[in-house]
Amino acid sequence: MTLEDALNWRYATKRMTGENVPEEKVDRILEAARLAPSSFGLQPYTLLVAEPLELRQRIAPVAMNQPQITECSHLVIFAAWSPVTEAQVEEMVALIAEERGQPRDKLAGLEKTVKGKVAGFASEEEGFQWAARQAYLGLGMALAAAAMERVDASPMEGFDPPGLDQLLGLREQGLRSVALMGLGYRDTDNDRQAGQKKVRRPREALARRL
Repeated sequence: MTLEDALNWRYATKRMTGENVPEEKVDRILEAARLAPSSFGLQPYTLLVAEPLELRQRIAPVAMNQPQITECSHLVIFAAWSPVTEAQVEEMVALIAEERGQPRDKLAGLEKTVKGKVAGFASEEEGFQWAARQAYLGLGMALAAAAMERVDASPMEGFDPPGLDQLLGLREQGLRSVALMGLGYRDTDNDRQAGQKKVRRPREALARRL
């Protein structure tokens, strides 16, 4: 199966069967998000996986009671860092030095550049918006990986971020929720979108060569 085949197969599933997604598939989907590109490689976001039904039932009211919240197998919350700090940059640089076997001082230029970016945000909100854009890169990779695994994935912005943040105590962890992704299997008997032809703008209208 090609990536194009997988993307034609997937759709934003609205109703799911509740069937459990094997952990090895979930792990591969999360790994795709981990390997997603991000500015400077900082990855300024965290993935929170809500699997217990009781927890997802508590989340449902702040997510417009969308049925896939409780019908999915795993609910992944993409939460951006807020604030983005110089200490987090230092952790990233230390990890690079460790993983690549480089002296820390060889990365001084990178560290200075990224710290300059972080310090240059006019406000915490500006930094959050920047981090949120990086989180969406991870979401896109996770959606593609789910399609390759033949796991249905429903991306969601239809929720109350401050309400979810309060419910899960995210602000105290330096996080703010950005998007949700339900993982599960489509309920073709109850999902009116199941089996409908995928409609997208023609390629020549979407992508123009200059």
